[in-house]
Amino acid sequence: MTKIRAAITGIEVFVPDYILNNKELEKMVDTTDEWIMTRTGIKERHILKGEGKGTSDMGAEAVKALLKKKNIDPSEIDLVICATVTGDMQFPATANIISDKAGIKNAFSYDLNAACSGFIYALVTASNFISSGKYKKVIVIGSDKMSSIVDYQDRQTCVIFGDAAGAVLLEPTTEEFGIMDHAFGTDGSGRIHLHQKAGGSVKPASHATVDAREHYIYQEGQAVFKFAVTKMGDISLQVMQQNNLKPEDISYLIAHQANLRIIEAAARRTGLPMEKAIINIERYGNTTNATIPLCIWENESKFKKGDNIILTAFGGGFTWGAIWLKWAY
Repeated sequence: MTKIRAAITGIEVFVPDYILNNKELEKMVDTTDEWIMTRTGIKERHILKGEGKGTSDMGAEAVKALLKKKNIDPSEIDLVICATVTGDMQFPATANIISDKAGIKNAFSYDLNAACSGFIYALVTASNFISSGKYKKVIVIGSDKMSSIVDYQDRQTCVIFGDAAGAVLLEPTTEEFGIMDHAFGTDGSGRIHLHQKAGGSVKPASHATVDAREHYIYQEGQAVFKFAVTKMGDISLQVMQQNNLKPEDISYLIAHQANLRIIEAAARRTGLPMEKAIINIERYGNTTNATIPLCIWENESKFKKGDNIILTAFGGGFTWGAIWLKWAY
């Protein structure tokens, strides 16, 4: 039987207009441009402004642009998966809202939450639907309005995050292209180092939780950094070794844009020179589930059919993973 794989056949993004740069952050918290750049490599990040604007608005714009680019009617889409940690509401799924706003009526849709690893988890999930032979056109979205859960009084976290969305179209192929292999991992004990304390079923919202500023991101930077440096590099190397891929076989490394030093460490671990690592963290910051699609979108024109690309991410939970992607167009 001919093997069916899922290939990325198109990508689009949405990036808010408003730019929050380091100079502006210097006026908000006790920090400097030099301090931020040295520790994170981030110069500016985009922030979604406007009353009532949320994650679905960015995701819907990315999807509509993708459908237009590919000249596809919304009715042709079979499935929509949205990777996000900042859903519009606790329920319904933000993917449902995006589908409605983009005019997608014949698909089922749901959200996937694996923190910053969510987008690559969603890619593999979607690829399995396509490999079944039943689904022909699947859209995977990575969208986060991180500014909605960032404490702009906390200089450790407010300098890191930005807002954006990306959407990719996955379609079946019987050629040797697309999502070829993957490896994922989870360590739930890591949740103590990176989480949002309140707003869930364990600690529902109350006046006390709001006053204590517990609805924002809580991060122990050193612990997260140490874990991410190890896991992203190791899991990328594992995928390469599983498939007898050497550094010279890899065209590009696209790592989750959390911290420039983490990306550099992942490249070293896999034996890849930094010129093969795609980096745009300086201009966008950490947009959580949108970082990898942003990197793909910005470099789409330079990819060649057959290029071997490693996608890798690390997120709260802890979650981590890597995908071997063979570019299909």
